[in-house]
Amino acid sequence: MAATPRQDDAIISGINVTPLVDITLVLLIIFIVTAKLIVAPALPLDLPRASQAQAQQVVFSVSIPANEALSVNGETVTDDRQLMRLAKDALVREAALRAVIAADGAVPHRRVIHVLDLLQSAGVQRVAFGALPAEPVDP
Repeated sequence: MAATPRQDDAIISGINVTPLVDITLVLLIIFIVTAKLIVAPALPLDLPRASQAQAQQVVFSVSIPANEALSVNGETVTDDRQLMRLAKDALVREAALRAVIAADGAVPHRRVIHVLDLLQSAGVQRVAFGALPAEPVDP
């Protein structure tokens, strides 16, 4: 009994790229969505620790380092007017804007309060302070 070759055994000369495109688009969407949720401070900050720290979705991040100019979402801010302009622009884009102030532990309290006053003058109502979770205490 000899086997006869079938017509279906022909060499495939093309590749179906539809599944590859689907997977690529899904990965792209995942990266776009998670990119806003992941916020890595561009400046090294010595944040205080808090026992009740909660993760917040950061929309408007203000970093106040000890000896440098403050930054908003990674961009250096040179003066108060620029900070207020950025806050007002962000407030126009997002009505329920959340601002997070991440101040280094060595920053004077008056500087943090000044930034808080500027944000409130710009119309930002929801302000949180960045902190690290408390270290576990050994029993």
